[in-house]
Amino acid sequence: MSAAVDAALAAISAATDSAALKTVRTEHTGEFSPLAQFNALMRSVPGDQKAAAGKLVGGARGRVNQALAAKEAEIVEAEATAQLAAEAVDVTAAASTWTAGARHPLPLLQERIADVFVGMGWEVAEGPELESEWFNFDALNFDEDHPARAMQDTFFIEPTNAHLVLRTHTSPVQLRALLSRELPVYVVAPGRVYRTDELDATHTPVFTQIEGIAIDKGLTMAHLRGTLDHFVKAMFGDEAKVRLRPNYFPFTEPSAELDLWHPTFSGGARWIEWGGCGMVNANVLRSAGIDPEVYSGFAFGVGVERALMFRNDVKDMHDMVEGDVRFSQQYGMNV
Repeated sequence: MSAAVDAALAAISAATDSAALKTVRTEHTGEFSPLAQFNALMRSVPGDQKAAAGKLVGGARGRVNQALAAKEAEIVEAEATAQLAAEAVDVTAAASTWTAGARHPLPLLQERIADVFVGMGWEVAEGPELESEWFNFDALNFDEDHPARAMQDTFFIEPTNAHLVLRTHTSPVQLRALLSRELPVYVVAPGRVYRTDELDATHTPVFTQIEGIAIDKGLTMAHLRGTLDHFVKAMFGDEAKVRLRPNYFPFTEPSAELDLWHPTFSGGARWIEWGGCGMVNANVLRSAGIDPEVYSGFAFGVGVERALMFRNDVKDMHDMVEGDVRFSQQYGMNV
């Protein structure tokens, strides 16, 4: 019996976790363990010896059970400490959260507009933002004394005799497209433009335009209106429509203001002035080496910021330029 107790105590001492201790308990105190067998033999012990034998067996089982209980308490405490250490949380650390990113809504809307025209078979063209004064003004039929050429309206690059400006519209891209492509030409030109406006709720010195030009044989104002009508319906719904009001622009003749009937405007459906358009002036065609007696064309231009404001109910231009990520996150990846 002494050997059985010693073996049990050694096994208990060697156990390092709850699973191992459970195995030791089964092997040394279970139904088929040596101590259990000694207990079973008590039935064959003579009556005058049972008290002494019972005391001996009970003492042995007591020692083993006491050792098991002590080891179990030790292991439970060690495992609990290890679990707490493994699952510890530093409540003073910044939360490790992940926030979904989002693109700025202006380029998203710009791309969506361009996609409408690509779907009609048009090309998307780009050009330099630092532009020659000839492309920006002269070739587009601006007189030398036109107010737009004054320094209070346009950013001129020093020295001024270099005749370089930050482009005031993307119309120079249209002209470059005419000079670099075979006719007919159907091109939209999105991009940043610059004017000396003060930043306020409705103006910014850097903004985004998208302009289009189509040069082909037999184009008329009817083609212009049909193109714009499809454009606004794609952007604002089937109930949207356009209205053209006579106006003057140096690079088109006849010219018109482009008004949009916005059916889902936040303040109620209404007409909104959006941009300008018209038939390409014959002088502009000649600047690109195109015979106005053979070809005609139309052009238009709209502001992307203005479209975002009345299309998505943005009240203040500051929201678009201040870089607050929350402004972009509300749109996600769709505008």
